[in-house]
Amino acid sequence: MDQDNSLQKLVPAVERAAGVLDIVSASKRFLTLSELSREADLPKSTVHSLCMTMVQLGMLIRRSDQTFQLGPHLLRWSHAFDRQTDVATEFSLLCADMPIAPEATATLSVPEDVDMVFIAARQSGAGHRFNARPGMRIAAPFVASGKAILSKWSDFEIRRRFADGLPKPLTAASVHGVDRLLEEIRSIRETGLAEDIGQCLDGVTNVSAPVLDALNRPLAAVMLSLPTELAEGTALAEASSMIVTLADRLSRRMGADLPQAT
Repeated sequence: MDQDNSLQKLVPAVERAAGVLDIVSASKRFLTLSELSREADLPKSTVHSLCMTMVQLGMLIRRSDQTFQLGPHLLRWSHAFDRQTDVATEFSLLCADMPIAPEATATLSVPEDVDMVFIAARQSGAGHRFNARPGMRIAAPFVASGKAILSKWSDFEIRRRFADGLPKPLTAASVHGVDRLLEEIRSIRETGLAEDIGQCLDGVTNVSAPVLDALNRPLAAVMLSLPTELAEGTALAEASSMIVTLADRLSRRMGADLPQAT
């Protein structure tokens, strides 16, 4: 069963403890027991028991002014999560359950300076045109996965990184100029989906979405590549939906805090 979508009965005490930790972590100041009780909508006695237990376990620290902050035990969990989580492995596991068309290529790439470096791919048939190889590098402005990452940067940062102009175009369709790139990026920010039509390879349409880490920062991007003549209408809509779903699931596996799908 996919853990992202499974609905299971929760243990009340664990759910309440997790809720208290969420409140403490999200607060911009240290909260008292009474404030935590109001925020959690729980009896003060219940929150007191939860907090005292978590203090004993090192999950919370009770400060001298009787407010609470996160404890060091959570940092050990965070470090263990980072050690145990491999984005490429998780990508492969998730792709195995997705109906990727024979002519399509699903890829995972990570940003390196202003390039995207491809680290994993799933190509299910011989009809694909985008032959992704581990270590392959493409300038971020010309490929959908790079645009997905750039959409998480500020306009100022994009202009700073490309102060000397964009790299040499890869095709006649490659975006020309930082101003035009920023127009594309602003559109991506509105939809959450990046696209390039023949910008990195003639005859190939790519759609991509960013993968976020446990701090909701861009970690990587997933991309689906199709022959341009097949990437129209329903096929393009299905490819776009698939890549957004893959990005959301992979982001959750990486610890990102995303809104639940409705």
